Amino acid sequence: MRNQLRHCIASVVPALAFVLSPLLGEAPRGWIQGKGWGAVWGPDDEVGALNALKPEHVLRALQLVKEGKVYDLGLAYDRTSYKWPGHSPGEIISFRTPEGVRRQKDLDFTFPEKNPAGMAWHSNALFLNDNVATQIDGLGHITVGADNHWYNGFKEEDWGGNWGIRKCDAASIPPIVARGVLIDVAAYKKVEALTAGTAITPEDLQGALAAQATQLRVGDVVLVRTGTARYWGQSGSDHDKIRAHDSAGINLDSARWLVLEKGAILIGSDTSGLEVMPPPQGSASFNPVHDFLLVQQGVHIGEFHNCEELARDKVYEFCYVCATNKIRGTTAGFCLRPLALR
Repeated sequence: MRNQLRHCIASVVPALAFVLSPLLGEAPRGWIQGKGWGAVWGPDDEVGALNALKPEHVLRALQLVKEGKVYDLGLAYDRTSYKWPGHSPGEIISFRTPEGVRRQKDLDFTFPEKNPAGMAWHSNALFLNDNVATQIDGLGHITVGADNHWYNGFKEEDWGGNWGIRKCDAASIPPIVARGVLIDVAAYKKVEALTAGTAITPEDLQGALAAQATQLRVGDVVLVRTGTARYWGQSGSDHDKIRAHDSAGINLDSARWLVLEKGAILIGSDTSGLEVMPPPQGSASFNPVHDFLLVQQGVHIGEFHNCEELARDKVYEFCYVCATNKIRGTTAGFCLRPLALR
């Protein structure tokens, strides 16, 4: 009946069918309710569920922009910023400064006879982990099993290397323009921020969505707010305060519900790891949600997305825009500045 109705509308009023198709239950190619996404895009695929985003989905997302307001979802990073303990710290080093250019005298085009205006510049050398600040985990970030395989069966022995991974790196993450939905669990729980180790269940997500009067659609980018980012400040330097909330997150049941039943295409939060830590007793790994999303489903993970302004303005539906840095071999798009357009 749904297909007949959709075809009837499409034959008479194509534009109306385009607008109504999400309401009629049309799912992007590749998703099956109860099974989710998975490695269904071919043996060489490195993109995962984001393959489902097509021009029509981008156009629908852009139709959500009514006011022209831009929300900055990125958190500022510097050498003092909080990070997950399994990643290295970062350092920003001045490689060229006006003083150094004049003192070192190693570039002839800076000498007074060729540069009477005295021009100089600043440039920096960066030593950064590829999983710091606002980020999107690539599908090669997590490996499992004795063969150290990741999404789509790519194995370390075949695709690892001394200069980064060669399959599913951050450069393989396409630009993302999609409908975004904020699920404000902290507001639903009536707290400023969830405490460390709080597991967000499917019931919590459903309750928050009902309180917001918001519905999920297949192909959504879903951002779950714990409230942790409210303590980031200028650069995330108060590690103790952030740590008191950072390990709150969704559990495996919630990840399964969001993907298998609702068709989320990317799941993010305002914490360093999205999922609750430590995992429940009996879990097969220390990051079961990462295993399920990245390895099994090909669903990317967004971390340290700043949802505070969205929560303040009660913006629960928006156009999500993000493009990762194309540094080949890296395992995540890091130090990002994704946007929510309203």
